[in-house]
Amino acid sequence: MVNDDLILGLDIGTTKVCAVVGERNEEGRLNLLGIGSAPTQAGMRKGVVINIESTMQSVQQAIDKAEMMSGREVSEVYTGIAGAHIEGINSRGVVPVTGRGREIDQQDVDRVIDAAKAIVIPMDREVLHVLPREFIVDDQGGVRDPLDMIGIRLEAEVHIVTCSVTSAQNLLKCINRAGYRVQDIVLESLAASGVVLSPDEKELGVLLIDLGGGTTDVLVFLDGAPYHTGVVPLGGEQVTSDLSIMLKTPREAAERLKKESGCCFSSMVDSLEEVIIPGVGSWPSASIPRQKICGIIQPRMEEIFGLVREQLSRKDYLKHLTGGIVITGGGSLLPGAQELAMNIFNLPARIGLPIVEGAPNEEFLSPQAATAVGLAAYGLAEKEEYNRGRGMRGKEGSAGRSKGGGFFKWIKEFF
Repeated sequence: MVNDDLILGLDIGTTKVCAVVGERNEEGRLNLLGIGSAPTQAGMRKGVVINIESTMQSVQQAIDKAEMMSGREVSEVYTGIAGAHIEGINSRGVVPVTGRGREIDQQDVDRVIDAAKAIVIPMDREVLHVLPREFIVDDQGGVRDPLDMIGIRLEAEVHIVTCSVTSAQNLLKCINRAGYRVQDIVLESLAASGVVLSPDEKELGVLLIDLGGGTTDVLVFLDGAPYHTGVVPLGGEQVTSDLSIMLKTPREAAERLKKESGCCFSSMVDSLEEVIIPGVGSWPSASIPRQKICGIIQPRMEEIFGLVREQLSRKDYLKHLTGGIVITGGGSLLPGAQELAMNIFNLPARIGLPIVEGAPNEEFLSPQAATAVGLAAYGLAEKEEYNRGRGMRGKEGSAGRSKGGGFFKWIKEFF
C-alpha cells in the first residue's frame, strides 16, 4: 500500500542514481528509512539525460532498493536537477506598499518577488527557483522577513536559478515512465546545502563544492542567503578517464584504482608505496608507484578547483568566505581533496557529511548520499509549509525556498 506521507529524495547523477526514503517523526524531523543506488550506465552525461530508457531503469532499480530497505512503498518523488545548463542571476524588484496603514502583507511580498523575477530569458529556459537574499524597506536593508513592517517602498534582492526546459522535461519523463509522480524539481546543490551546511556557516559566508561524476556544482552563501550558483563541466568521470588513458587500463579498473589507491595531494603519498595494476588481455599485471597515480589525479583536481576559484574571483566573492569551504559529493571521498582545496583557495575546508539525526546507519551519512538526503529534507520542509496553510508551491514568500510554480505546473500538464 502506498503511503502519501512518505518522502522520497531522488538524485539522478551522471554515474549513479541514489534514492532515499524518509518520513516525518513525532518531533517533526526527518526520519530516514531506506536508501538505494544504481549505476546510470549510459543514460546520463554531465547531469543531462541522453537515454530515456536506460535512465528510467536506473531510477527504478534505485527506488526498488530504497523501498525494500524501508519496507514501504512510495509514489511521490522530490528529484534534483544539475548540469551545465543551470544558470544563476541576481536581480532586484521595487514596489509601493499598498496594505492598510502601509503595513506590509503577503501580497506586497509576492508582488515585489514578481517584480524581481521579471527578467528577460531565452524561450528555451525557465525559472527554477527564486531565492530572496534580502528585503529593503524604505532604504533599510538586511530585512529577512518584512511581513507586518510599516513602510512606503518595498525592495527585494533575489537570486534566480534558471534551467533548460528540455532537460527538465526529459528528467520528468524518466521518472514518470518508471511509475512515480514528481512532486518537485530542486537544484541539487541547494538541496545538499540544506543538510551539509550549518546556519552559522551560511551567515559567515561559505562555498559549497559538490564534486559529482560528470559536473561540479558550486553554491555560495553570504549573510545566510545564496548569492551565486555555478557549474564546472568536469567531475570524477574525467579523473577516471585520465587514469584509464595514462595507465592504459580499462575504465572499470581505473575506477577501482581511483577508489582504492587514489590521492590528489602528493605530500600525503609515501614515495615507496607500490600499487598493482591488473593486466589487460594477455598482458600481465604490473606494479607502479602510487605517486604516479597521484601525479595523474592531482592536476585534474587542481583544474576543477581552479575553475571554481576563477568563477568566484570574477565576482569578488572569495574575500567574503569567512566560513570556508565545504566539499561534498562522491569526489570528496578522494583522499587529499580537503587538503588540496585548502591549498588552492587558501581557506579552511572540510568534507560535507549530511547532518541528520534519524539515520539508521552510516550509509546515509556519506557525502555520496548528501543530495538525496537533502532532497528528502527539502520535501519534508515543503510538506510542513503546505500543511501550515501557506502553500509554498507557486508562491515566492519570505521562507527562502520559493520557485516558479507555473513552470512545474506546465511541465506536469505536458506529460
